[in-house]
Amino acid sequence: MHWWDYGWSMGLWGWFLMVLIWVLVILGIVLLVRSALGTGKKIERETALTLLEKRYARGEISREEFERTRSDLIKD
Repeated sequence: MHWWDYGWSMGLWGWFLMVLIWVLVILGIVLLVRSALGTGKKIERETALTLLEKRYARGEISREEFERTRSDLIKD
C-alpha cells in the first residue's frame, strides 16, 4: 500500500465520520466563542423597581407601600 492510497481505503463511513468530527469541533468552537463574547441569548434580569411595579400592578401591595419602597429604591 502506498501513502497516496491510504485515503481511499477509509471507505465511505470513514470519510463520513471524519467530516462529522470536524463539524462537531467547529460547532463547539463557534458556541464557545459566542458564549465568551456574550452574543448568544441574553437573560434579562428584572430590577428591584420592575419587580415592585409588577407587584403593585397585581395588587399585592398598597399604593402607600409602593410609594415608600419606590422612594427607598430611587434614593440608592
